[in-house]
Amino acid sequence: MADTTKTRIEARPPRSHDDVLGVILAGGLARRMGGGDKGFADLGGRTLLQRVIDRLEGQVGGLVLNANGDPARFAEYRLPVVADTVADHPGPLAGILAGLAYAEAHGWQWIATAPVDTPYLPRDLVDRLLTALAGEAAEIACVASGGRVHPVVGLWPIGLIGPLRAALEEQGIRKVDAFAGARRRAIATWPVEPYDPFLNVNSPADLFEVAHGMRVD
Repeated sequence: MADTTKTRIEARPPRSHDDVLGVILAGGLARRMGGGDKGFADLGGRTLLQRVIDRLEGQVGGLVLNANGDPARFAEYRLPVVADTVADHPGPLAGILAGLAYAEAHGWQWIATAPVDTPYLPRDLVDRLLTALAGEAAEIACVASGGRVHPVVGLWPIGLIGPLRAALEEQGIRKVDAFAGARRRAIATWPVEPYDPFLNVNSPADLFEVAHGMRVD
């Protein structure tokens, strides 16, 4: 069988961020946070999920939430909730696939993804990803900071649905970078001062450190 996961996808870049669907990835099991919904953790009077919504909603034409289980628990956020289509919680790649499938079904050509535990996302995130994508004539665009690529934060075309599904279901790929690194990708880079805009809140200790050591805006 031919390896379709590496077939180059030709996709016209979005004209502006209004042509991009934002997908917040909240489908993980949050084991390091003690289980449950990490997005409901409070940071300075707002949940992590609300902070990511506040950062992203003005940068995209629409916004959905990737999460598993009963969607009613997110009712107050008034976002469509899209569950993984791959069983056994394989991680953020499954969330990206779910977001791409939702986008295709609703007439979107591109999605911008970000995890629910990144409360300091740049307010120019999507525009800078679009600039990087166009400048490199790339298939996808991801971010980097402090010399490290963060592939979960990125732009993805719906043409990747087939290759991504094959990677998950046929090849057993689980790491986002294992998939994204095989594509032609552009990288948009940010400084880490005064703080890393892609900082992840992965544990109660991280939450405490952020709440007590960084400006909460």
